[in-house]
Amino acid sequence: MELTAAIRGRRSIRKFEPRDISKETITDILETARWSPSWGNTQPWFLYVLTGKTLQKFKEMNLLQSMAGAPVASDVPMLEKWPDAMKTRYGQLGKVVLSAQGIARDDKAGRERYYAGMVTAFDAPCLILACISRDNLVEYQMLDIGIIAQSICLAAHDKGLGTCLLAATARFPAEIRKIAAIPDDKKIIVGIAMGYPDSSFALNQFERERAKLDEFVSWLD
Repeated sequence: MELTAAIRGRRSIRKFEPRDISKETITDILETARWSPSWGNTQPWFLYVLTGKTLQKFKEMNLLQSMAGAPVASDVPMLEKWPDAMKTRYGQLGKVVLSAQGIARDDKAGRERYYAGMVTAFDAPCLILACISRDNLVEYQMLDIGIIAQSICLAAHDKGLGTCLLAATARFPAEIRKIAAIPDDKKIIVGIAMGYPDSSFALNQFERERAKLDEFVSWLD
């Protein structure tokens, strides 16, 4: 796939087909992603690939914790306050996500169904948990995690797969470690849901929007 087409065409997938991904395919994607750049070639990432029974246990735990209102105890702080422009974009996306599914603002049951789908990785057959070392500063490692996450998403898109980056899959690290055997010296940053997109699902088809360049680019001659 041509690179520009991949960057523009990749989108967050919020429903996947009930179809497994072969280990060979996942390995090919990670083989490509491992060539991602990092600060000083430190390559500070650790990736844990959840499939099969392990992923099912994770989904059950994450749903139970979320629906029970368990306090979020993520390994890194998650943004709660946004600048006005970002808050507006976030709100607009929320409206589109609900309207594309025909969920009215006052439809509590519909909203809960969507939330349940999100915390169970939208039925994805694969979830990659991206982690960093606890023994180093977070900030630059987070930059590198973002880079390899983008590489994974693009490499998956190139193979006809879809992905969705989900903070909602990293909210309960203590419980995740019981299931995925991730050591305590690793911080769990984000989950990348991966699978074959359900092209018939409206939420995988809505028209996306991005800010214009003049909203975030400054030219200094």
